[in-house]
Amino acid sequence: MGSHRRPAQPGLDRSTRVTVLSAAAATAAAAFGAAPAGAAPQDKPSDTRAKVDRLYEQAEQATEAYNKADERADRLRKQVERAKDSVARGQERINTMRGALGSLAGAQYRSGGIDPSLALMLSSDPDGYLERASALDRVSARQAGELADLQRAQRSLSQERTEASHQLAELEKSRTTVARHKRTVEHKLARARQLLNSLPSKERDAYDRSSRSGADRAELPAPGGAPSSSRAAAAIAAARSAVGKPYVWGANGPSGFDCSGLTQWSYAQAGVGLPRTSQAQRYAGRQVSLSEARPGDLVAYRDDASHIGMYMGNGQVVHAPYPGAQVRYDPVGMMPVSSVTRV
Repeated sequence: MGSHRRPAQPGLDRSTRVTVLSAAAATAAAAFGAAPAGAAPQDKPSDTRAKVDRLYEQAEQATEAYNKADERADRLRKQVERAKDSVARGQERINTMRGALGSLAGAQYRSGGIDPSLALMLSSDPDGYLERASALDRVSARQAGELADLQRAQRSLSQERTEASHQLAELEKSRTTVARHKRTVEHKLARARQLLNSLPSKERDAYDRSSRSGADRAELPAPGGAPSSSRAAAAIAAARSAVGKPYVWGANGPSGFDCSGLTQWSYAQAGVGLPRTSQAQRYAGRQVSLSEARPGDLVAYRDDASHIGMYMGNGQVVHAPYPGAQVRYDPVGMMPVSSVTRV
């Protein structure tokens, strides 16, 4: 994305989200063994750059899959926690019901442990006995109702425990998927960096060109045209404030960003919640043609929408390009545009 050939990579586990390229390369080297030292001797610099481009693109696509799995793991984590809370409350209710039933059973036994007709004959207060017997009948009916409630509660609790167990199993599978996608991304990024390091310094500098964000803020191009809404204007201001911040794989601000993390964070500053992945963000509003694009619109790239930026007007987007680069301006046509979305 850079001249925008080299893609960015979304989504990491919250606790490990600040994984930068150098750390990714080290992890991948340990996980996959030593990768080839660099480009093949017969490769021209242009061939090596093309390989790096493909690796960055593949890494970005794998990261989209990572983000989806990570989001699913988050949802399952929350579902499991809710299920655990519900099971605990259900068990507490059952314990209370059992205690109440025990008290009723004890009272019934103490009062009704003698044949009713004999108790009436022996009673010195027949009217009082009849009143107590009537009360015991009501107690028995109440006890039967409480017992039925208890049985229903136990069945419900058993079902909740089964569902919680299934959700926990799904969560574990999702965590495994997340880890697999992460290893894929790290391997691609490590290989891309090795290839870049094999280039002569002049060629490497040309590829890893410094971001335009290194200029003074006053020199940055101003958004051209009117934003489509006050929310878009606020998101534009946030995106401009992020120019110069580093690309960090899986990060969504405020100190570092990946491509979809930047657009998500920018719109969050405007009070708008966007999905985490670029593939989901392209459906987060109304799609318009590129010729109708206005500042604040989201521009997704490639057929699979594996990269995304924010249109700023004057034929420019702001985006988080790729590992080792900073959030910056680039031409809107830096890669094939797949959609333009007005949030």
